[in-house]
Amino acid sequence: METLYRRLLRLMPRMGVQVTDLGPGTAVVSRRGGPARIPLQPGADLLASGAGRYSVTRAGKGTWVVLDKKAQKAAQSPGKWTDVRLGDTGAHLLMTESATADERRFQLAAGEYLCSQHVAGMLAAYEVNCVFDVGANAGQYAKRLRRFGYTGRILSFEPTADAFSRLERASADDPEWHVHHFALGREETTQSIHTGWNSMNSLLPPSDYGRGRYKRFAKTQTEEIQIRRLDGVIEKALDGIADPRPYLKMDTQGYDLEVFAGAGERIADFVGLQSEVAALRLYEGSPEMSEAIALYERSGFGITGMYPVTREESTGRVVEFDCVMMRADAAPSKG
Repeated sequence: METLYRRLLRLMPRMGVQVTDLGPGTAVVSRRGGPARIPLQPGADLLASGAGRYSVTRAGKGTWVVLDKKAQKAAQSPGKWTDVRLGDTGAHLLMTESATADERRFQLAAGEYLCSQHVAGMLAAYEVNCVFDVGANAGQYAKRLRRFGYTGRILSFEPTADAFSRLERASADDPEWHVHHFALGREETTQSIHTGWNSMNSLLPPSDYGRGRYKRFAKTQTEEIQIRRLDGVIEKALDGIADPRPYLKMDTQGYDLEVFAGAGERIADFVGLQSEVAALRLYEGSPEMSEAIALYERSGFGITGMYPVTREESTGRVVEFDCVMMRADAAPSKG
């Protein structure tokens, strides 16, 4: 004898409703032309909106990639997917041959992701509640922090007019993200900064190596900017935080040690830092990587991660690293 449940399922299509039967006691009811069932393997089905719109590619045991056919065609079809296990973490990396064809680009993209993930982990582990984002440009770093789960205060410093206007717009809807239209350095002063190099504006002129690497350095514009010391702004920046645990990120195109010097004795307040250190110097007067790291280490910071930022295409040499360092004695005690 037909059950009431089965009778209703049979009648619904007559009322303009589509029924996708998933098995005993389970069904999806939708408007006609809604979800359809696409078999994957025995015991595993995919519910998709419009059966003809999607392609399903197996990417390893129990793993499938679902692609919108129009988007796939527009992207010139990524080809065969490879499922790579990430050690014993339980995580998997899905890759295509086209994605890994350019080894340098793939490695740098992976490095950026891993660096952001590592920083987020350190901020959580050290209970950081205020990040000083020095050399913020249009807010890319702060936005990555938010995507990786950091919810504390962010202080972004950007001196150039064009980048600061974009930074203001990016931070407008985030009440815990404060932006400041000046640079940080060793002295309180005004100075000309080189602009027109995309995101590579610098207070330092390009080196011979830099001019050989980047054609953009051939032409430059300048802009008068204000520079302040970090130890002169830190008190106000931390106002309202009961137990401040600040972190200092610097990306100032060769000027990081000047920012660091401007912290004076207040550098001891920071539980960690991140600095772009140069293996091959792009700017005249910028410190060597060994000099920068040695100074940070003498101030109590230890390396927790090094990630390539740029590499020479012809030789593979790393030009700059993102160096993440934490103060071991600032790590919260476990129990």
